[in-house]
Amino acid sequence: MATILIVEDEIPINELIKRNLQAVGHRCISVMDGKAALEEIDKHEVDLVVLDIMLPEFDGYEVFRQIRGTPTIFLTAKSSLSDKVKGLTLGADDYLVKPFEMLELLARVDAVLRRTKKTSKTFELDGVRIEFESRQLFLHDHPVDFTPKEFELLEVLVNNRNIALSREKLLELAWGYDYVGDTRTVDVHIQKLRKKLDMESRIKTVYKMGYRLEV
Repeated sequence: MATILIVEDEIPINELIKRNLQAVGHRCISVMDGKAALEEIDKHEVDLVVLDIMLPEFDGYEVFRQIRGTPTIFLTAKSSLSDKVKGLTLGADDYLVKPFEMLELLARVDAVLRRTKKTSKTFELDGVRIEFESRQLFLHDHPVDFTPKEFELLEVLVNNRNIALSREKLLELAWGYDYVGDTRTVDVHIQKLRKKLDMESRIKTVYKMGYRLEV
């Protein structure tokens, strides 16, 4: 996947972001201040920076000015419109206000990496191959028929692999915020994906919660 630099001076938040990004396959470098961030950028090729604004040494805006060209998501406790406008006007790719849901950060990271072509266009596991751009599925190189919603559900599971997702969250991510329906819809689609892709041992049921794609 991608190499992501996390610049966040609150240790619990830094560690939480790092664990979740690593869980879905990213390589993470984490630092606690702006000066260290610039040093790491000089030493490593980084695909994306998750950058807090209120930092010791140099603030996030100054760090961003010096790393211009590297895809960046600003992460901050500031929620005023002027702060958002300033960050985006400088050229940041996205802006996320604390507190936030980790799944939202993962989704935004994935979206930025897709826009900047730093994420894989394919995913392979146990003979299953997913071609994201062409929206094709293969099992042992044989095409698999699927519905649009089955593909979207599978994409959500892949993008959040190794993370337990509730049925409600899967509905929200794959069906949309305005979907009105029974969570059993998720169970039906999960069973179809397991059968079509021979992934009974990979798409795990999380007791009293939902599902997780184990990789």
